[in-house]
Amino acid sequence: MINPFQKKVLILAVRAGELMMKNGAEIYRVEDTIERICKACRIHYVEVFAMPTGIFVSLDSGDADSDMYTYVKRIKGGGDTDLTKISEINRFSREFTTTDLSVEDGMKRLKEIDNIPSAPLPVRLLGASLVASFFSVLFGGGILDFLCGLLIGAASYLLSLLLKRFSINYFIRGFCCCAVSAALALTAAAFIPGTNSNAIIIGTLMIFVPGVAITNSIRDFLSGDMLSGLARATEAALIAISLAAGAGVIMKIWNSVFGSLIGGTFI
Repeated sequence: MINPFQKKVLILAVRAGELMMKNGAEIYRVEDTIERICKACRIHYVEVFAMPTGIFVSLDSGDADSDMYTYVKRIKGGGDTDLTKISEINRFSREFTTTDLSVEDGMKRLKEIDNIPSAPLPVRLLGASLVASFFSVLFGGGILDFLCGLLIGAASYLLSLLLKRFSINYFIRGFCCCAVSAALALTAAAFIPGTNSNAIIIGTLMIFVPGVAITNSIRDFLSGDMLSGLARATEAALIAISLAAGAGVIMKIWNSVFGSLIGGTFI
């Protein structure tokens, strides 16, 4: 049976792992962080199994007849990536394992990390706009497509933030945002000569492409975490399908209704 101190350490370690998972960390990093925190407090017999939706930790004293203590934490929410918080938790883990930082101070530190604000809205809006505009140029657009991508990218990102406030899941958000961006791109191409609707649509879609989820799924596969890798790969595939479906539905409707008014060419 574990003592009260070990239980506090376990709660601290799982809390750190939970924050890392919610902010987009890889599975092996989550498991390694939990193990290091536990072993730093002389809990040597610890087994950790993490998935995108839950963390399972088992402790025992190492004796053949010892009781085992298992802690299960359900992971809810998440989906967004915050590398700043992941970096801060990594720093906290190194500090906790190499100094005499107490468990109580550790919990306060994790609370501070969890409350770190995201980048200011103007900065995020500028980033999304630049992603859309430069990808529009990369996929064959010109200066007009760059400017249209700048504005449409900002509008679609603001819509995403608005839908997120109403707790709408990422799949529906992606579908709606890409549908709106496609409609705006086609409208711009219809009324502004020389614009390429295809380039603008692809550029705005790139804002929502789940690149981190795809990368993490590959890293999980390479680390031997097949179940987590498969789960994240499936999530990324479904998100990509929702993005394509949102844009595709609008393009099909527009082509059927307006036909020759569409700027650019597409199938």
